[in-house]
Amino acid sequence: MTKKTFKELYFSVNNKNDLEEFRLISRQQRIKQARRMKKLAKSAAFKMKVKRSKLRVADPAKLQMKTRKAAKKKVVDRFYPNYSDFSITRRAQTDQIIQQKYGGLIAKLSKKLLIPMKKKEMEKVKAARLAKQEKK
Repeated sequence: MTKKTFKELYFSVNNKNDLEEFRLISRQQRIKQARRMKKLAKSAAFKMKVKRSKLRVADPAKLQMKTRKAAKKKVVDRFYPNYSDFSITRRAQTDQIIQQKYGGLIAKLSKKLLIPMKKKEMEKVKAARLAKQEKK
């Protein structure tokens, strides 16, 4: 199995209705993924990767993913205010319902959020670069 870049992985998924964050995974897979990410987050290589990524503007594919996540969060906050209190299985069921009912709304919102997200990203990078220069 060869490693895929983010762009290859992202564009291999059907961009229209099959949102990556709506991919259904079992409870065991979620727990396994959480353990792996917790371990990975502690590594020096991962910390450096995060540090470097803060100095660069995200590419359009990542920006689009961020806007979709923000749009989904808005929909969840509006229609399911106590979503964070749900059990993992209830959240998975709710995600399915959200995908079916509000997929179109999320797509529209993500398009609207793209421009403000780009501006936010630019500000974030400027602040990170400024902080890096002040550190030297």
